[in-house]
Amino acid sequence: MNLVSRYIIRQMAVMAVYALLAFLALYSFFEIIDEAGNLGRGNYGGWEMAQYVLLQMPARAYELMPLGVLIGGLIALSQLASGSELTVMKASGLSTKRLLLILSQFGLIFAVATAVLGEWVAPSLSQRAENIKASAVHGKISAGASGLWLKEQNNIINVREMLPDHTLLGIKIWRHDDCHELVEAAEAERAVLNADGSWLLKNVRRSVLGADKIDISETVEESWPVSLKSSLLDVLLVDPEQMSVAELTTYITHLENNHQQTQTYEIAWWRKLVYPVAAWVMALVAFAFTPQNTRHGNMGLKLFGGICLGLAFHFAGRLFGFTSQLYGIPPFLAGALPTIIFALLAVYLIRRQEKR
Repeated sequence: MNLVSRYIIRQMAVMAVYALLAFLALYSFFEIIDEAGNLGRGNYGGWEMAQYVLLQMPARAYELMPLGVLIGGLIALSQLASGSELTVMKASGLSTKRLLLILSQFGLIFAVATAVLGEWVAPSLSQRAENIKASAVHGKISAGASGLWLKEQNNIINVREMLPDHTLLGIKIWRHDDCHELVEAAEAERAVLNADGSWLLKNVRRSVLGADKIDISETVEESWPVSLKSSLLDVLLVDPEQMSVAELTTYITHLENNHQQTQTYEIAWWRKLVYPVAAWVMALVAFAFTPQNTRHGNMGLKLFGGICLGLAFHFAGRLFGFTSQLYGIPPFLAGALPTIIFALLAVYLIRRQEKR
């Protein structure tokens, strides 16, 4: 990588980071306003709210990365153009093909960063944020790698996971007496939440501890009159957008095996797979909207058009996700079509720009 390449990439990367930080600050401000309504519920205070907002930032950065790349790239390239630096570089032998290669390297850096955030950093921190909030608000739950733990009177309950239809999987229940000695343990394969708040346990294996023996029994199903609200279990429902590709793959297989709807998760899977490419595409879109000749006075207009286009992309992914479920659009198209459309648009605008 020569001096010119490093200079262009550094200028664009700095502006992209600045744009990303500005968007994160704006999103965090609105999130704080939204979370302020929960202050005072249970033990949810200012410190818990700050933790929640900070831990959600990697997920927000993942969502905003292509937009930050586009706006940062637009600003940096426009500054180079307004200072005639691009003109000097081209006069010195920098071809459009070489410039596009430099932009591709810049986009690839942020594409890798997007993939790292979406696959390893954001999912775990977002789940941790939801756990902190749920534990603070409700006060008697704790969630971790082993599922959700709840304390209800003399019962300690562990639920491994919950399907989108609120079916519970992997339930374990331990009951102790007033002296905190274990008197009964039960394990159920699954449970269904009844309208009255009770649980219908299925394939139950129960062990009752007696004075000198343990009585073991098995039942196909039984009703358990627990008084827990279903909202306490919502922490187990992970937003598909906050899951990694590996988690989505495992979860889709699990839902298929249990004859559950998978379209929402398949759309999220394709979107996760293609989304890092969007950061690279936005680097090319930034070049397509960069004025090559500042004498025409259209720099501000092109900058505004590029920013509007980036915002359109940001909201297009969600719009395609909703409409695909309404109209039966294949998950691949719903997840990948916005990126494909913007990639084709970038190629068209660059070719049109070069013909002038």
